[in-house]
Amino acid sequence: MNGSDIRLFARHNAIPLLAGAVFAAMFVLYLALQPRGVTVGTLVTASNKGVLLALIACAQTLPVLTGGIDLSVGAIAVLANCLASTLLGGSGLSLVGGVAATLAAGALAGGFNAVAVVWGRLQPIIATLATSSIFYGISLLLRPDPGGDINDDFASALTGDIHGIPTTLIILLAVLLLFWLPFRRTLIGRGVYAVGSAEAAAYMSGVRIARSKACAYVLSGVLASLAGLLLTLIAESAQASAIQAGDLTLNAIAAVVIGGTSLFGGIGGLVGSVIGAFILRTIGDLLFVLAASPLWQPLFQGLILLAAVSLGAIPLLRNRNRLESFR
Repeated sequence: MNGSDIRLFARHNAIPLLAGAVFAAMFVLYLALQPRGVTVGTLVTASNKGVLLALIACAQTLPVLTGGIDLSVGAIAVLANCLASTLLGGSGLSLVGGVAATLAAGALAGGFNAVAVVWGRLQPIIATLATSSIFYGISLLLRPDPGGDINDDFASALTGDIHGIPTTLIILLAVLLLFWLPFRRTLIGRGVYAVGSAEAAAYMSGVRIARSKACAYVLSGVLASLAGLLLTLIAESAQASAIQAGDLTLNAIAAVVIGGTSLFGGIGGLVGSVIGAFILRTIGDLLFVLAASPLWQPLFQGLILLAAVSLGAIPLLRNRNRLESFR
């Protein structure tokens, strides 16, 4: 890359780069203040909590890139959590089947959202708010009481470490490298960005609007179910909690915005959302090591979210024509 390419990259990724710098500073401060020092256990715990929210944020990012939103990602994660708690008690092929069934349930839930939004022509915010209640109701049927039967060895393997590297961090990197980087270069991936940037122009250019939107919601369901699967392995239990579903959804939206993805669509990506998720998690960790009241956490999260939204709005405020922001 020459100097011009670097400047162009920095210009188009200013917010994610800034968010990355903020996260690095916060995490170094957290490790420095950690009373037990930097241990593998500390890194694993931080990774497990951060990756869980990061996967939910990734799930939210795909519909947002199309100019929509998915208020059911938290409910899909809870549904996957309840389903996985009944399927991951065996071993061998039984475990593989349980994981596959959980991810398939997420894809089915995402497909249901796609039908409502794309072919039902309902507003995404209304459609996914309604489907979140449906998914939560199914969760209650699957797990009316908290509990679960999880294979301990399987849970420990996927939430522990490999030579000091948290396993969940490896899983997240695999999602970014094996799914996200190839996906954004495919016709569907480019279609997702095109639809979010200017749907009418994308249609006139031959982009298959319905297919791009539908794939975004289906893949969102798969990523949300992966987060629910991880939640099951971390907690080794499940609970049909509407509060947890709501918190996951709202925190995912916050992470998406902090990571530089525009709620107007067409700008952003999974990497920024991952960084935003880790920032949100690190806020809570910092307040904990500083012995601050948990009541401060929403305040700091709100201030960071407001700063991120303000930075994201700067290009729109500077340009008379909003289309100039998408060059």
